[in-house]
This record gives sequence, C-alpha cells and structure tokens, in this order.
Amino acid sequence: MSDKSEHTELTAAQKSRQGVIYGLAAYLCWGFFPVYFKSVKVVPPLEMVSHRIVWSLAFLLLLITWKGAWPGTIEVLKRPKSLGVLLITTILIATNWLVFIYAISVGEVLQSSLGYFINPLVNVLLGFLFLHERLERPQWISLGLAATGVLYLAIQYGAIPWISLLLALSFGLYGLIRKMLHVEPLVGLTVETLLLMPIALFYLVQLNQKGTGIFLTHGLTLDILIPMSGVVTAIPLLLFAAAGKKLRLATIGFLQYITPTMHFLLAITLFGETFTHTHLISFMFIWAGLVLYSVHAYRTMRA
Repeated sequence: MSDKSEHTELTAAQKSRQGVIYGLAAYLCWGFFPVYFKSVKVVPPLEMVSHRIVWSLAFLLLLITWKGAWPGTIEVLKRPKSLGVLLITTILIATNWLVFIYAISVGEVLQSSLGYFINPLVNVLLGFLFLHERLERPQWISLGLAATGVLYLAIQYGAIPWISLLLALSFGLYGLIRKMLHVEPLVGLTVETLLLMPIALFYLVQLNQKGTGIFLTHGLTLDILIPMSGVVTAIPLLLFAAAGKKLRLATIGFLQYITPTMHFLLAITLFGETFTHTHLISFMFIWAGLVLYSVHAYRTMRA
C-alpha cells in the first residue's frame, strides 16, 4: 500500500471516529430532553418552540461571530438554491420540535420514544431510496418487523400513532437533506433559525401585547430555563449535523438507539407513564428489528 493510500485510510478512520463522538454526544443530549421540557411544561408548545427559535438564533449568532463564520453565512444567504433547501429543512425541524414538545406536555413520552426507535430504520430506508445505500435481506426484515410493530399498535388502539410517525419521518428527512447539502453545520443551522425567527418573534410579541406570554411572568426559574432553550437546542443539532457529514446514514441510525432508550426509561420510571401489554408487543417487534439490524451492521463493519 502506498503512503498516499495509507494517509487516506488514516484520515477516513479519524473522520469516522470524530463522527461517532459527535453522534454520541448529540444523542445523549437529546436523551435528557424530556427532563428539560417537563420542567417548562407550563409553557404552551407553540410558545416554547418560538422561544427555542429566538434564543437559539441569539446563541448561534454569538458562535458565528466567535468562529468568524460570517463570510460563509452571507455566502449561503446569497444562494437561492441553498436557501430553498434550507427552508425545507427549517420546516422539518420546526415540525419535529413542535410535535416533540406537544408529546412531552400531554404525557406521551412513550410515543416519542417509539418514534425515535423507528427513526433509525427510517434512516436506513431513506438511505436506500435517496443515497443508493444497498440494503441486504436482514435490513429488509428489520424494516418489516418495525412496520409490523407500528401496525399492531395502530390496530389495537384504533388510531395511528401519529406522534411517533411524524417524529420519525420529520427528523429522518431532516438528517437526509442536511447530509446531502454542502453547507457547514453551524452556518446551515444559523440560516435555518434565521428563516424561522421573524415568525417566532412576531408570535412572541403578540403574546406579550395580549399579556398571555409566560416569559417574565411566572418566576425566576422559568425566566432562566426558557432562554436556556437556545443552548439546549443548538448544541445537539450542531453535533448531529457534524456527525452526519462524517458518517453513513445507516451508522447514524445505529447510534440513534441511545435517545429513544433514554426516553423509554424516563417515561416508565421518572414520569410514571403506563406501559401496557399492547405497548410491549409493539415495542418487541420494533426492538427485534433493531437487534437484527444491529447484529447485521456489526458483522458488516467487522468484515
């Protein structure tokens, strides 16, 4: 092997290790999200999403200034095609935020857990459909088992678990599009948040004028926790975007088990949500699919 190929291989290995570290950090942060959002559940979901947008932008602008990334940000703002794509990712991530906060506020952490358990397999399917990542038989079986689990839950409860499906699809598509877009993670997230900011700020101003806003009216604890939503939101998204640039979508899906597992444990222990027999059967199908996929992915990586 030539020196050049050895250098390339080493660089690829380093890139992969960095991606794994970024991914682990992002999913651990997201795993604790229910604890944070339970602490601010008095804030209505739409108001909380608006605060996340405004405070995230404030935090991101500080980062942009600190890193000297304004030239790259302005360049993206001048490219209509990139702006159009980022508008789509903006809508997807805002939808994900709103649905997730709604799930926490109404005591449906188990549904959010189910959605993020499904998400890794959604990533595998999206990688196959859009990135031409080849799927082998164990992966197809994994997708089938997950679909069976969701279908069983829908039949037993007489309703589609829309929270789970919307969380999985919105975040899966967000990750896919951001992976395909050649924009630096910090710049991309800043532009996304900037696109949402006028709407969010207008809504918060309206609440303030009506005297129905929560911020600065419900005590010091909330007045500290609400602005913290900017840091809480931006850091894991930046880590996730950085991981997405360095890892295959299937590998990201593998790491993503961390978040739903933490949500699941929090739901049935700390939050006291009821875990029924129907939940058990549905989750067992999905877990079986994830185990099969994980074993296959592990063997593939070893090979």
